Amino acid sequence: MRRPAIVALAVLFALSMACAQQPSSRDVLYQTSTIGALLQGVYDGRTTIGDLRAHGDLGLGTVNALDGEMVVLDGRFLTVDASGTVHELDDAAQTPFAAVTWFGADATQRVEDVPDLAALESLIERVLPTPNLCYAIRITGRFDYVRTRSVPRQERPYPPLAEVVRDQPTFEFEQTTGTLVGFRLPAFVGGVNVPGYHLHFITGALDGGGHLLECRIDEALIEIDYTEGLMLALPTTRDFYEWREAGEQEATIEAVER
Repeated sequence: MRRPAIVALAVLFALSMACAQQPSSRDVLYQTSTIGALLQGVYDGRTTIGDLRAHGDLGLGTVNALDGEMVVLDGRFLTVDASGTVHELDDAAQTPFAAVTWFGADATQRVEDVPDLAALESLIERVLPTPNLCYAIRITGRFDYVRTRSVPRQERPYPPLAEVVRDQPTFEFEQTTGTLVGFRLPAFVGGVNVPGYHLHFITGALDGGGHLLECRIDEALIEIDYTEGLMLALPTTRDFYEWREAGEQEATIEAVER
């Protein structure tokens, strides 16, 4: 099958603290497809892991047929399947939705005794210079408790994501080391990506993880990369061409993510 060229839409956010300028090539969040399409069952794409490697070394997403939760850390592309098993993805694997960037910390903060995810998000909010940029986040340390989920591989006809996560397998980790990776995005990206926080977890031993639902931190280093550019690569699949956005999706995104 001929592989059409990717259509790219670049949306550049000016950094309010500095003079107007375009972001560097490393300060761009590269994303394939949209969260709106994923919510409604567009689970197959043509972007490969090899394609993503050219755009970043940290991020998250999923793979075709919604077969697990992707974690991208230090240039390694991993996925946690519905059994909790971690696999390293090869360059030929394809994704319907993913976001990556070249990570370089612009701000760091050491934290201890963070009681839950809400408290963690509140700590991060206090050090952000503005709510209107994209931020890549890496949090490495010791966790008293982590709860994650993954999703089972789907078969056509694909159900909406909200139906899939009703029976999502969840995993719990206690007294473990690991890393959270992901993004804090502005409210105005709704429909394109997840506004607010979207984080995935991988254990230090790379033997477990998934989409983060809750955590309690013993001690950790929070690193934040200010990312003032967003590049959106739109799929050229029939499913994406025929998809129609369902309108207001805020409540659905909240239910699926949390």
